[in-house]
Amino acid sequence: MLSVLKTILSRLEKIEKQLDTEKVTPPVAEVKQQVQPPQKADLGQIQQEARAILIEAKDEAFRLKREAEDKAQKIRQEILSIENRVLAKEESIDKKISQMEALERELKKKEDSIESRTGEADKLRSDLINKLESVAHLTRDEAKKLILSAVEEKLKEEIAKRIREAESQAKQEADTKVREILIDAMKHGATDYVPEYTVSTIKISDEDFKGRIIGKEGRNIRAFEMATGVDVDLDEEGVIRLSSFDSVRREIARVTLEKLLKDGRIQPVRIEELVRQTKQEVERVMFKEGEKLCHTVGVYNLPSDKIALLGRFKYRFSYGQNMIAHTLEETKIGIALAHELGADVNIVRLGCLLHDIGKVITDKEGSHVQLGVELLKKNGMPQAVIDCVASHHEDIPFPSLEAVIIYVADAISGSRPGARYENIDEYVKRLKTLEETATAFPGIDKAYALQAGRELRVIIDPGKLDDAAVTVVTRKIRDEIEKKFPTFPGQIKITSIRELRVTETVH
Repeated sequence: MLSVLKTILSRLEKIEKQLDTEKVTPPVAEVKQQVQPPQKADLGQIQQEARAILIEAKDEAFRLKREAEDKAQKIRQEILSIENRVLAKEESIDKKISQMEALERELKKKEDSIESRTGEADKLRSDLINKLESVAHLTRDEAKKLILSAVEEKLKEEIAKRIREAESQAKQEADTKVREILIDAMKHGATDYVPEYTVSTIKISDEDFKGRIIGKEGRNIRAFEMATGVDVDLDEEGVIRLSSFDSVRREIARVTLEKLLKDGRIQPVRIEELVRQTKQEVERVMFKEGEKLCHTVGVYNLPSDKIALLGRFKYRFSYGQNMIAHTLEETKIGIALAHELGADVNIVRLGCLLHDIGKVITDKEGSHVQLGVELLKKNGMPQAVIDCVASHHEDIPFPSLEAVIIYVADAISGSRPGARYENIDEYVKRLKTLEETATAFPGIDKAYALQAGRELRVIIDPGKLDDAAVTVVTRKIRDEIEKKFPTFPGQIKITSIRELRVTETVH
């Protein structure tokens, strides 16, 4: 388009010059015919129109030229920007490629170095083994066999030592009749308070039931003791005795055994099923007892988890005194004192009701006062009640009149004649310590103290410990018990049981 405009402009310029110089020389005949006098005015008008067209054409050409130049300049700038970005990316790619090549070379060097060192280590290990075998005149398998034999010999010596100690102790006990009488008297003295609160008795009409309870090769009685955690005594005629320091376990075992005797189907699977059902039933019974205790003392808005804990008082004894009876008695005494002294009756009511709640928290360590305070703090109980619980054994100074009243009511209930036996708590504490010592080791599922603490039965998680590890952890449990009970009366037999059970269901 620009070239066409230039051509038009060139032609117009030529016409203008010709008109200006009046060099137009048409033929004379044509001039005579066409040029008339009035044609001079038309010529001026044509010149003016030609000049106007020329100016307009020049302006349009200049505008088009300028727009074309602007567009060309913009395109050149865009092309230049694109070229710069492409160059920058190419430089970045080249730089990264060079870095990757350098890294690859470095990794190759390290890999070669590692392979070289691995080979040297293998060679050195092989040389050392050969030298050791040469010096010791033993192969690796022979050395392993020798070490195992030494360990076995050491265990034999340890077992023999234990046997000699037991024999020596038995001889010393048999030296004089006085010692036998003393031991017998101690045993009978223990029955005055221990069996009453740690033994449940079930009467049976037929002695054949005992054989069915024992089962083939003793599998039924083992399953029952393992599931319930109690010791079963079948020696006395006409009765079955269930012994355990944990009254909840004992109650579960008693109800389960009664169901088994009534049902007649006594086998390990049925035993475990009834134990699960009985646990749920006992939990419901304890909750109802806790609710009954709360309503009796006039507390109606206690959370359900606290009611469940208070319900465990039904099977819990403190120095032989039933905890529900003690709590009810103490609360009544405390409320009466609060009315007489003008204290806050509601604070005294809650403090008396909850003062021993820490005694039924068995999954944590600490005194029952500490455990009770932690529980009440966690559940947002009033600080005045928490202070009463914290001070009811004078662990802290009495913070209020209500705290003194609770302390006095607790002392009156516990110290009245016939309320308590002094040694039952120590007995229970000893058995709990035995169980907690065993369960503190990894891989132990459960532990039961049986036969008044003379036997500790440890249930192993088969998925965490193998047979070899069971031997090791049993020895560790023995050593730990020796540290905690350096003068334990009699002997403690530790029995570890590892049983892998697989169950599949066909639909």
